[in-house]
Amino acid sequence: MSVKIRLQRHGKKGKPFYWIVAADARSKRDGKYLEKIGTYNPNTNPATIDLNLDQAVQWLHNGAQPTDTARAILSYKGALLKHHLDGGVRKGALTQEQADAKLAAWLDEKTGKVTAKKEGLSKAQEAAKAKALKAEKEANDKRVAAAVEAAKTEEVVEEVAEETTEVAVEETAAEVATEEAPAAEEASEETEA
Repeated sequence: MSVKIRLQRHGKKGKPFYWIVAADARSKRDGKYLEKIGTYNPNTNPATIDLNLDQAVQWLHNGAQPTDTARAILSYKGALLKHHLDGGVRKGALTQEQADAKLAAWLDEKTGKVTAKKEGLSKAQEAAKAKALKAEKEANDKRVAAAVEAAKTEEVVEEVAEETTEVAVEETAAEVATEEAPAAEEASEETEA
């Protein structure tokens, strides 16, 4: 029986969540498996991977072949490196302490890279929030300035309207006075005649 280390899909539509399992190569993708080795969640940034390193290496020692995606995950978490170093220990090229030291150094370096990426993502997110806040403040300031300009324009329009009304009233009064004056002159001429 050939054994594969592969992903088994779980989760809902559009939000996949995978189990990393050791299964018979003939079984269905989401079917029966021999052992669950870990989980993989690609929905987070960076992706979350929980892997039992010892179980994965044990299955690799027993001849399990990982699929392409599972191989990338095992490589990312250091299972393939540990399998390689264990081969060197079996051949006598390394001692177990040297292999453990190399693996620990590699894992520390990998953890540093992941931490740096997370910090970079959080800084980028904070910078994006700050930029959005600044843009929003500028938009609010423009809106307030436009409202102030509109209020000033309304006041000027009202003042002009009042002035034109006053001028119109004065002109009307003058017209009425001039119309009354000729009528008064005609009336005085009739009384004299």
